[in-house]
Amino acid sequence: MAELRRDPIVGRWVIISTERSRRPSDFLSMPAHPVSAGPCAFCAGQETRTPDEVLAVRGPGSAPNAPGWSVRVVPNKFPALRIEGELEPTGEGLYDRMSGIGAHEVIVESPDHTASLATLPDTHLAAVLGAWRDRMIDLQKDKRFEYVSVFKNHGEAAGASLEHPHSQLIATPMVPLAVEGELEGALRHFRIKKRCIWCDIIRQEMHAKVRGLGRLILGEGGFVALSPYAPRFPFETWVLPESHRSSYEEMGGGELLALARVLGDVIRRMDRVLSDPAWNLTLHSAPLKTPALDHFHWHVEIAPKLTRMAGFEWGTGFFINPTPPEEAARYLREGVPKGP
Repeated sequence: MAELRRDPIVGRWVIISTERSRRPSDFLSMPAHPVSAGPCAFCAGQETRTPDEVLAVRGPGSAPNAPGWSVRVVPNKFPALRIEGELEPTGEGLYDRMSGIGAHEVIVESPDHTASLATLPDTHLAAVLGAWRDRMIDLQKDKRFEYVSVFKNHGEAAGASLEHPHSQLIATPMVPLAVEGELEGALRHFRIKKRCIWCDIIRQEMHAKVRGLGRLILGEGGFVALSPYAPRFPFETWVLPESHRSSYEEMGGGELLALARVLGDVIRRMDRVLSDPAWNLTLHSAPLKTPALDHFHWHVEIAPKLTRMAGFEWGTGFFINPTPPEEAARYLREGVPKGP
């Protein structure tokens, strides 16, 4: 029988449709691997085709905006928001607006056109994660910005318009509604129980693992990966620090390497179990310039693109998920797809 499950953080209900239960082998999708070998504007030797870099991880002696880099951050050539100007908020009766001010940057994750987060060495992936952190730290100095969204679209079905491995960040003058919902739901929980709800989730899932149950996928080096109790999408996975941290910017070098190991492991498991699916990754951190928050816990969300939203989802806000998270976690723990 199908179940209605309520997300304990934001209060969103989802339908776990066990009648439609889907194994990994039931999801047919085009592989997300690149179909060409480049070169493209993000490849080594093509640096003049992008705006000047704002950050780069380089070998000794290499010049800016030239080959010799391993990770490179550049302004998006076609930005959603532009950094020049003032916000100039205005109102027209009920309607509010402001200038389209923000920052839109591209983190080029490797000079290799055919690389991916699944194939990068842990130390290289840690450098990518460090570039996310360093750009967030720099952008929070701008008094116009309240939040930095970091995200990655892997594969055409996930919205990636370029094959070369890259992630993006967009700084905005307001906190996104999705994060506001998490902040408000987590604060309600904290006011009643005086505990972070993500910390409670981690404790409960780790305890369930001891009993051979639950949704924990793996844990290593102070980070855990788990399937949430009420996932919107099949095989949705969260990666979180075990100890309470509200801001990603606080991450140290050793923590970045530990996170890289867990994140890379999760993506490789998804590739094996789901035959290299397209996926979206988003980083949820506390708003910029806020002190440490006792009720918010930064985390990464990964959602494979295995199903599509249709009329019911758009019209109601309910999500229908054909794979119970307990089954998804078991498949990802075992790391091998199960046939019919």
